Amino acid sequence: MKISVIGSGYVGLVTGACLSDVGNHVLCMDLDHSKIERLRRGEIPIHEPGLDAVVLRSIGGGRLEFSTAYDEAVAHADVIFIAVGTPSDEDGSADLSHVLDAARQLGQRLQRDTLVIVKSTVPVGTNQRVREVLQAELDRRRALHRVAVASNPEFLKEGFAVEDFMRPDRIVVGVAAHDNATRDTFRNIYAPFNRNHDRIQFMDVRAAEFTKYAANCMLA
Repeated sequence: MKISVIGSGYVGLVTGACLSDVGNHVLCMDLDHSKIERLRRGEIPIHEPGLDAVVLRSIGGGRLEFSTAYDEAVAHADVIFIAVGTPSDEDGSADLSHVLDAARQLGQRLQRDTLVIVKSTVPVGTNQRVREVLQAELDRRRALHRVAVASNPEFLKEGFAVEDFMRPDRIVVGVAAHDNATRDTFRNIYAPFNRNHDRIQFMDVRAAEFTKYAANCMLA
């Protein structure tokens, strides 16, 4: 499967590396040119056990590429993860500007039916805003492509991120009711990590967003 990941920070790089390690062709995109140049040289800017080996193995196998261009990310894939940062504002709320800008950039470029998956940690209701931004851009272009938006929050622990992704205890997926095509796509994406036990937990999008925040509160 061809997959693009918008954002090559902690979550984005681990996601892209692990998905490429099981045979997907992944393009990780980031607007930080220096970061992308380092990654292209095989220099991993994140210290996470096992990540270097996974990234280098996938680069060597031609399954993992890096870019600074939205055009390339959109042209590459039918499945696009948004994994950009959501830093806290002064009032403690999540800054969603990077997430919504990513949605806007994608909506301006999509040329076919696409599944957009929000991997970033976001408050409840964000996926709806992403959907609205995407649709507004498609409507402005009079484009008729079907774009599904799903939530797939990460549960990675620092120091165990690769292990957590490769051997998850749960895979939370928020998807629109009756969207069986998106459910099937998720089953295909996570099949290599889901062989011995069905760890995918399908729920509605708002419930998936809430699950991530609830988990963070329990670990705080």
